[in-house]
Amino acid sequence: MGAVTSSMAAKFAFFPPNPPSYALGVDESTGKQVMTGVALRENVDVLKLCTKRGSNVVAMYIKNPSASLTMLYSHGNAADLGQMYELFSELSIHLRVNLMGYDYSGYGQSSGKPSEQNTYADIEAAYKCLLEKYGAKEEDIILYGQSVGSGPTIDLATRLPNLRAVILHSPILSGLRVMYPVKRTYWFDIYKNIDKIPSVNCPVLVIHGTDDDVVDCSHGKQLWERCKEKYEPLWVRGGNHCDLELYPQYIKHLKKFVAAIEKSPRQKNGHGFNPDQPDNPRNSTDFREKHRPSMDQRENLTRNRPEKANNGMDQHDKARNSIDRFGDMVRSVGLCNIDCFKPTATHA
Repeated sequence: MGAVTSSMAAKFAFFPPNPPSYALGVDESTGKQVMTGVALRENVDVLKLCTKRGSNVVAMYIKNPSASLTMLYSHGNAADLGQMYELFSELSIHLRVNLMGYDYSGYGQSSGKPSEQNTYADIEAAYKCLLEKYGAKEEDIILYGQSVGSGPTIDLATRLPNLRAVILHSPILSGLRVMYPVKRTYWFDIYKNIDKIPSVNCPVLVIHGTDDDVVDCSHGKQLWERCKEKYEPLWVRGGNHCDLELYPQYIKHLKKFVAAIEKSPRQKNGHGFNPDQPDNPRNSTDFREKHRPSMDQRENLTRNRPEKANNGMDQHDKARNSIDRFGDMVRSVGLCNIDCFKPTATHA
């Protein structure tokens, strides 16, 4: 039955970029394994990790000397490490975290085939690497899951009682619920996040766009409602499925969240994690217009967006310039063009 489930799920859930956006090579000067087609950086390690299901998955680890926390990032569908490379580098800098990203089985230069169970084994291999190779501790790790990546993220989080935090970016309630408005969980469904999220014991931040036309915003809201330790969510007004990084509020809210959990020790028996949290969580920090259908329109609106008071956050020009640079980077690499739950033009 499990094999049937995996086969059915793969038909609609996984669309690895074809061809992959990067290749693997060796840096002749250092002998280190590197990714080709991306900028070579001394603080980036490229690894191949063997999973318990027999796949060899590619991972990248970004070292930040100022970091006290480590983020394990599970990317969305129709993306691979080559496409995420610059975003990962910027997140490591802006959030002051070490960051590991990995490609699922069958994605990028990872071997094997994509399946629900393989992604669980993939994230376990990445997590094990953080502990054994880089000396990270469970209580210092943040799991970040984007779109389909919310599946392996939540699954692993349910098994880590001392995990520091979880971030869910445009998450799904389950695979079947993306396609159909079902009210119950069926045996053949995949990534049953709706049933697993109550078992996550650490602070959870949910980020979702209100105009998401791939995974409706109700997915994020229902998951947030079921969290044990809720953190102030970010409902990005006008945000779609794969363009949230374009909004200044995205990186501002992430920085606020990471700073909050960095200051507050892990509370094993705490309820309602809320450092600096208002009594009524705001629905959105977004003040821009509704979803823009084209890249040119997004760029024009970003350049001409009105300035607002920042409620005491990032008020200095240096911080604003840093946020603007982050948005410019996202636009330059075209991350918002990745169609996360639909096959790409080059995919058969």
